[in-house]
Amino acid sequence: MAGITDRPFRELCKEMGAGLAVSEMVASNPALRYHKRTLLKSDHKGESGLRSVQILGTDPQQMAEAAQFNVERGAHIIDINMGCPAKKVCSVAAGSALLRDEVLVKKILDAVVNAVDVPVTLKIRTGWDLQNRNAVEISKIAEQSGISALTLHGRTRACKFNGDAEYETIKAVKKAVNIPIVANGDIDSAEKAQSVLKNTGADAIMIGRAAQGNPWLFSQINHFLDTGETLEKPTQSVIQSTLLTHLEHLYSFYGNTTGVRIARKHIAWYFNHIDNINQEMKHKVNQAQCPTEQILQVNLAFNF
Repeated sequence: MAGITDRPFRELCKEMGAGLAVSEMVASNPALRYHKRTLLKSDHKGESGLRSVQILGTDPQQMAEAAQFNVERGAHIIDINMGCPAKKVCSVAAGSALLRDEVLVKKILDAVVNAVDVPVTLKIRTGWDLQNRNAVEISKIAEQSGISALTLHGRTRACKFNGDAEYETIKAVKKAVNIPIVANGDIDSAEKAQSVLKNTGADAIMIGRAAQGNPWLFSQINHFLDTGETLEKPTQSVIQSTLLTHLEHLYSFYGNTTGVRIARKHIAWYFNHIDNINQEMKHKVNQAQCPTEQILQVNLAFNF
């Protein structure tokens, strides 16, 4: 969710019922620590609820220092990323590439847990590829190192986001350790959320791509799990109102120029839930260069 789970999006998801929203990946490289984009990724000013910052790297000492730095800036939880499948991340042996080196995994986890006084969580995949699923072994290392909770995406690194998430490994991990397990992967409806929780025995679920342009998913899941009833989908006017509020927060957070650019992908995701948005409308929105023009084109699209 790099480039997506900034403060405006995290706040929106929490308002819609998410129990916890994790920051974008923050590089542990000390040379990047005070870079503007790095600081924005973990900006929590005025953010409600628990603040979780996800750090990424391969050097135990740098990861420990990054954890300390972010706790000093207000993080309540440090989340370690060992699940990202992106080529540019794995090419430097970070993210899910770390799953190939269980010794280094333990060194990183030990270093980070011992460096801070807040809970440390871990995000992983089921393994490097289908022939090398080692999530159970990694989860045992995590528990021994003092990791407070583990999120498991039901795919290997080689699978990226292709095919269907496999939940049997999540079920096996849940049986193997006593720390809370969070299931992740292909959970895009309230019914799917209930099914995954039941079939894996997981303690919680994590939503990623399915929340893009669809923050109402959290309230839909909460309502279904609590009552067994299905909430109606948001009306077009509700989608429009939510999107406009989201845009205003993006402009405020990033500034007008960058805010407009960042907003384009979010608008496209919201538009996926509107039937009568055509390519010409999308093109005009993408051509907008300032907030006033972008909002005008969004409103024209909704009122077409």
